[in-house]
Amino acid sequence: MNLIQLKPRPSIDLISTKKYNALQSYLNALSAMQLPDEFVSYANGKIERLNALSDSDPILRKEIRKLQSTLSNSALKQLKIVPQNYYLTLGMSVGMAALGIPFGLMFSLALDSFAFIGIGLPIGLGIGLAIGTGLDKKAEAEGRQLKTVSV
Repeated sequence: MNLIQLKPRPSIDLISTKKYNALQSYLNALSAMQLPDEFVSYANGKIERLNALSDSDPILRKEIRKLQSTLSNSALKQLKIVPQNYYLTLGMSVGMAALGIPFGLMFSLALDSFAFIGIGLPIGLGIGLAIGTGLDKKAEAEGRQLKTVSV
């Protein structure tokens, strides 16, 4: 079973066209992977609902964004399929928040100067970067990584 294609929409505005093209490239990347039939039928139902909307419908832009978000969240939760650099960005943000701030606080308390509180952020960033890169490589080796950067 294959994902159905989005219908061409030459008469929509520029912002919607960019979002529509991003959704199309995401669907193309998903189509290149082996997907279970239940996910494909779920996605096809959502795509058919979007294809049923007219080009002049005021909710088209919202529905494009909603479909892309729904499909990417479903692919992540059900199939563990992630876009490129997903774990990298997640690791950097978690590293800075969960590791960087406590390290900075420890340095500033140990050195008796709160001027050193910012030194923990790059440490947390580096740790998160290393962990995220490793997880991205693992996902790529397992074939769970899409060939598209952003969702």
